[in-house]
Amino acid sequence: MRLLVVGSGGVGDALARILARRSRSAAFFDAVVVADYDEARAQRTVAVLREREGAAVAARFSAARVDASDAASVAALAKEVGATHVMNAVDPRFVMPVFTGALEAGAGYLDMAMSLSHPHPERPHELTGVKLGDEQFAMARQWEDAGQLALVGIGVEPGLADVFARYATEELFTHVTELGVRDGANLQVEGYDFAPSFSIWTTIEECLNPPVVWERGAWHTLEPFSDPEVFDFPGGIGPVECVHVEHEEVLLMPRWLEAEKVTFKYGLGAEFIAVLKDLHKLGLDRTEPVMVKGVPVSPRDLVAAALPDPATLGPLMTGSTCAGLLVTGTGRGEGFEGRPREVYLHHVVDNAWSMEEYGAQCVVWQTAVNPAVALELLADGRWSGAGVLGPEALPHRPFLDLLAADDGYASPWGLQERTPTAS
Repeated sequence: MRLLVVGSGGVGDALARILARRSRSAAFFDAVVVADYDEARAQRTVAVLREREGAAVAARFSAARVDASDAASVAALAKEVGATHVMNAVDPRFVMPVFTGALEAGAGYLDMAMSLSHPHPERPHELTGVKLGDEQFAMARQWEDAGQLALVGIGVEPGLADVFARYATEELFTHVTELGVRDGANLQVEGYDFAPSFSIWTTIEECLNPPVVWERGAWHTLEPFSDPEVFDFPGGIGPVECVHVEHEEVLLMPRWLEAEKVTFKYGLGAEFIAVLKDLHKLGLDRTEPVMVKGVPVSPRDLVAAALPDPATLGPLMTGSTCAGLLVTGTGRGEGFEGRPREVYLHHVVDNAWSMEEYGAQCVVWQTAVNPAVALELLADGRWSGAGVLGPEALPHRPFLDLLAADDGYASPWGLQERTPTAS
């Protein structure tokens, strides 16, 4: 495998660190090219790998420049370095150029967020318009005809929750009432009143768009931040208020799995929601440029530039983050057959641990470890296919075993039985 990683921000940098560490025991790739519009940033990632892992490991990594907004630039670099796979680690606004560039280059493709949605023009809080991933799925036949695989939504969310969903539907339940992604954290950042631990550009996109729900065999939309519920997270995080947010899992899971309902709720917190609402009121969530003293400036890009880079916050962060899937329905297996069952499948990462082990803050590390696992499974043939596929379309057991194994990525996931809620 020869891998081109497009983007060396927080997640791209963390992915390189994980791959470098893994190469000590499982050398499933021949070379990794870390590319960014700012080549100096990619070079810094490679320099850190040399410092942390040694020259022999770092020799497999190199830096390059790429324009992720230009499919031709992505294709040209992928061809130049002989990439067998292109890993998209940039904001979702660049999904389509990287996606089409990989197809043109004859490479496999992976991403952690899908092509952008566009709300319904008349009834945005009832009906879907262009959904997340629609542009990519519209090109599925081209990928199939080329015999290439585009594995979409393989971060942590989307990604790990989708793998959990296949595991639950195949091994834990005979009938699924709801697949409900529930994510939350208790992270604090010293010295900042407001410092998001993930890309604010992406967060604004997800949180202010109408959230999508799958129910009764169809997708529909709600108002942002609707239907708040307090969810008790494991790993010492505790109760966090969660609200509906637009996210890819709701668009992916129903394509391959049977469930009456699919939802995504995230623990944003009252302060974060208030900030997002204020940005919307002021028009600072807009992506269309406005003229500022004769210079076109995207308001959302300005907000992102004014806030600290999430990749730099690790040393100032305390707490943990939890990603998981709450599954309800009729149980399967000894002791559960035919009975109501409620299970929370989860993955918790402590920031102190990820900083000590990898020098990466926990949110970006948790996002990056899942494509690392997927890449290894693709390299050794345990995962394969052609077309545009989500993680739930592929076998769950190899992924979950490799993620948790001591001789794998040593990042265990958990299964928590919960008392079924009376309907």
